[in-house]
Amino acid sequence: MTKLINKQTLTVLCIIIFFFFTAAAGQEAKLNNLFVSNTRDNLIIYCKTEGAFTEKMERAIISGVPVTFSFFINLYKVRTFLPDKEVIEKKITHSIKYNNLKKEYTITLSTQSGSPVITKTFEEAKKLMCKIDNLTLIPLDRLEKGSQYQIRAKAELMKMTLPFYLHYVLFFVSMWNFETEWHTIDFIY
Repeated sequence: MTKLINKQTLTVLCIIIFFFFTAAAGQEAKLNNLFVSNTRDNLIIYCKTEGAFTEKMERAIISGVPVTFSFFINLYKVRTFLPDKEVIEKKITHSIKYNNLKKEYTITLSTQSGSPVITKTFEEAKKLMCKIDNLTLIPLDRLEKGSQYQIRAKAELMKMTLPFYLHYVLFFVSMWNFETEWHTIDFIY
């Protein structure tokens, strides 16, 4: 009888945990507004994520937990009878950390060398974290005129490295990790 109760308890507990994880994953981040343009010399892109910040993540950031978003951008030359050829692969990171003493957010963008961007408002910090503006992907002289290309991009929240003792307390932090689907754009140069 005790084994039957333990099996039932374990089954109910597994169902509760499953629904808890499913509900936590309900908000899905998306990469959208992916645009390709060019200057006289370079191919440039713009993109933005939506739904990346959950309420739990916002509370963690305000508590001082640093968060890093990574954007993965790949450019392929589309080939008819062969697999597409990768031309370039880029990883762009945006990190945020809140300084509770100064009441300001420090955003470090890997695309901008130099000092990080500092803002007092969380809304401005979120906008900076979620977008890529005017990123030079590749010089145009590396592309072949008349060829078809495809840009594939996605974003993800990097896995956090917490101090060892917090891994036991904050094991549910992984529930606010996200990874978007690949977003693609085809174009002919």
